[in-house]
Formats: sequence, C-alpha cells, structure tokens
Amino acid sequence: MVPMSTTPSAQARLLAVQGWLRRADQRHRWVLDLALMALVTATSVHDLVSPDSRGPFENIHQADLPMWALIALVAGMILPLWWRRRVPIAAFGAIAAVSLVQFGFGVWLQTGVSLLVAIYSVAAYGSLRALAWAYGITAVELSLAVFLLVPFGEPLVGLFLLLGTTAGAASIGLVVRTRGAYLNALEDRAAQLEIERDQRIRLTTATERSRVAREMHDIVGHNLAVMIGLADGAAVLAESRGERSGEPLRLIGETGRQALGELRRVLGVLRSEPTDEDGLSPQPGLADLDDLIARVRAAGPAISYRTTGDVRDLGGGVQLTIYRIVQEALTNTLKHAGTDTSATVLVDEDNGSVRISVTDTGSAYPQGPAGEPGHGLVGIRERAGLYGGEVVAGPRDQGGWLVDVVLHNRPAPEDR
Repeated sequence: MVPMSTTPSAQARLLAVQGWLRRADQRHRWVLDLALMALVTATSVHDLVSPDSRGPFENIHQADLPMWALIALVAGMILPLWWRRRVPIAAFGAIAAVSLVQFGFGVWLQTGVSLLVAIYSVAAYGSLRALAWAYGITAVELSLAVFLLVPFGEPLVGLFLLLGTTAGAASIGLVVRTRGAYLNALEDRAAQLEIERDQRIRLTTATERSRVAREMHDIVGHNLAVMIGLADGAAVLAESRGERSGEPLRLIGETGRQALGELRRVLGVLRSEPTDEDGLSPQPGLADLDDLIARVRAAGPAISYRTTGDVRDLGGGVQLTIYRIVQEALTNTLKHAGTDTSATVLVDEDNGSVRISVTDTGSAYPQGPAGEPGHGLVGIRERAGLYGGEVVAGPRDQGGWLVDVVLHNRPAPEDR
C-alpha cells in the first residue's frame, strides 16, 4: 500500500506533466497534430496488409476492395484531422462521410477511430449546438452500420458499446473545453487583479505625492514667503536710511522669490494633477545664464562668462543640464570660496559634445563625512550621467577649485 505522504508529490508530478503538455500544445500544435495522425495511421497498417480484419464482433473480409480503395478510405479519414482544431465541424463532416462510404462497402477499418477524434474535436473546439448535431449524425450512421451495412453478431450490444464510446469521446472533449475556459478565466482574473493592484499603487502614490506637495507648500512655501517679506521690508528700511545693506537685502528678496517660484514648479510636477496656480513654467536654459551670473556677481565674486560653438542650437534638456551644473558650481563658489573670489565660466560646444568649465580662486572645498563629496557634486554627476558625461572636480594646482564637465551627444529622455 502506497503511503499517504506520497500522494501530494504524485499529484504535483501529474500537474507538472499536465502543465507541460498544455504549454507544448499551445506552442507546437502542429507537432501534436502530426503525432496524432501518425498514431491513427499506425492503427490502419494491419487493415492494409491483411485480407481479413477483425471487426467489432465479426471477421470482416476486405479482399473484395482493391488496395488503392483501402488506401483512399484510410487517407480520407486521416487527412481531415489536420484541420480538426481550426474547422472542427468541417473535419467531422469529411470523416463521417468517408466512414459512411466504408460502411457501404461492408468494410470496418481500424482507422474509424478518427471519427471518435473528430467528435472529441467538435466538443472541445466547436459549438455545443454543432456537437449535438454531430453526435446525432454519428448515432444514425452507426445504427445504419450495425443493423444494415456491416455484419454484427449482437447488433444491440454493439450499438450500445459504439454509442457509449462516442459519448465518452464527446465527454472528454467537453471536459477539456471546460477546463480550458476555466484556466482562461483564471488568467483573465489574474491579469485583472494585477491591473487593479497597479491602479491602487498609482492611486496611493498620487495621494501621497499630493500630501507631500501640500505639506511642502504650507511649510517651506510659508517660510520662504516670510523670508521674502522680511528681506523686502529690511531693504526698504535700509534704503530710506541710506545704508549700504539695502542692495544685498534686495538680492535676498529676489533670490527668495526665485526659490519660491521653483518650489511651486517642482510641486506642480509632484502633484498628480497640476493646477493653473502651480502650472509649469519654462525650464531655464542658456539664455538664463546671464541673469544667474548677474545675481552671483551682485553678491561679490567677479565672474567672467563666455561661450564658444553653436550652444544656442542645443536641445532644451541639454541647456537645462548646463544651467543646473553652472548654478550648482557657482553656489559652491559662494558657499566655500566666499565673496572675494573670482570665477570663470566657460561653455564650449564642439561636434555635439559640450564642455562646461567653472573655476574659481578660492580655497579647497571641505569634503563630507569620510571624504565623501557633498550633495552638490553628486547632483552634478547625476545630471552629467544622463548624457554619458564625465565630471572632474577638485582643487587646481595654481590654487582654487575646478569643476569640469563634458556632456556627449546623447539626448535625454525629455528631448526624444
């Protein structure tokens, strides 16, 4: 007696074999169809080489038919099996007609098993109404063969067995049809659940993004607005008193307003459905570098800026990357080198490659923990990486700091 513990593994192996057969049937149907036709053909070899054949209940003499006629009958019942999936009703009709012809000659070839395959195919791939008609036609045809056309020792018993076998073939086809529909329903359900899961994830993400955007707008935006108001008020007060701090305070207010505008632009991207109030304004490019450098000059550093090559023909994504790299480099200059330094900004375009060089005369910049670069240099490397670029950043031999970036002619996703 087989232990009960082996039953799950045997069932798993059976399911694995069944799954393999199903996948093979889907990928290489023609191979299985040819194999089935070859198997049915093998059953007819004895009928072709022997003058006598054992029918269902009697010895059937087939010597009265020439060999070519027997071969034609065998071919007529085998060849339609090739189309049993695509046109199961037509294949059944052809096989049933040839079967009736053989019964009319008083012949019962073993190739007649193809009629069972045809009934199975109608049940599995055809309509249920067609199956009812096919089974009725088969029942009439077998009744004529048993009672009138082919010698039977026990006609009633023979008809009962033949109709039962035909019903079994139809039942197997219905089981395969039902199982296929069930598996397809499971696959559709799984696909639907996956779509619903993705939709829930996107909805949750959009909700969280909107929440973060609201909080950033309420907290950071409020603080920036307060800072701008205080800077503008202090600038007006300083100018009314004739103090020299008025201009730096005015620049603080302008920088704060720019930061508030960029914050709103970023929040507009963060939200799933940007409103008109937080709509996207054009991203900065090379044309905006003059204003950027003018604001940095006003803070104290002496900055020279020049471009070479056809920089104005660069794509918007490349221009935005150049602007952000120069902005970050000059921010580091102000932060670490101070206001008494001088800096040089060079943007050079040559055969599709762009070189951005920012140098200053300040001291070496401090490193992060364990000598790691700061977030600004990391951001520069990430932006350059979008265009397959290389970044060199570090102290110069003659003093000061160098940020040298080369962008290659690789369009960013937004340029495509």
